Amino acid sequence: MDKMPRLMDMGLEKLNSLLLDMATLSQQAVSASIEAYSRGGKGAEVKQMSTRLQSLHRQVSDLSMEMIARYQPVATDLRFLKACLEISYGFFRYGRYALDIAEVLDMFGDLSKCDRKFVVETAHKTQEMIRMSVEAFARRDVEMARKIPKMDDVVDESYRNNLKKMLEEKGNLKCSLSSTLILRYLERIADHATYIGESVEYISTGVEPPA
Repeated sequence: MDKMPRLMDMGLEKLNSLLLDMATLSQQAVSASIEAYSRGGKGAEVKQMSTRLQSLHRQVSDLSMEMIARYQPVATDLRFLKACLEISYGFFRYGRYALDIAEVLDMFGDLSKCDRKFVVETAHKTQEMIRMSVEAFARRDVEMARKIPKMDDVVDESYRNNLKKMLEEKGNLKCSLSSTLILRYLERIADHATYIGESVEYISTGVEPPA
């Protein structure tokens, strides 16, 4: 019996399982940070989630590189392993930016008097992008992955509009700065959702993501 293909398959299954664990945890981290912002909380649990995501990302990276070195995979298997590194990093960054949002809440304190509607609406759009990136990966759904960049354009526009508004209006400085920082982190999360979508397409079609 040829043990190498069997061992390779076991490694691929392990990687897929680790990435799905990261997907779930990263969604929870971002949701917790946005919920804390919406309701005036602190998001204390986000740090633990971010730390766990970092550990999982290292496991994915180590296992991917070990499998490339040991089995010298080609074609679909090699594409999957290469994409795992990008997707894992994206899930890790979801957690890192969720932590950044939680740290904004710690830094600025009570934001209950701020108008948070615009930020929360942008956050919901970003969370939808996260959900789609996770589902696209889990299902290898290229059509869903291709819808994500258009949503990224909306988040980018929200960030730019808020910057313009802050420069033109003389509002509460704490509210302006906190919303701008959080929108910036949401914009970066949206970028990583787009990268993950591109990696899903790469796994399925072999088309390299844009440089």
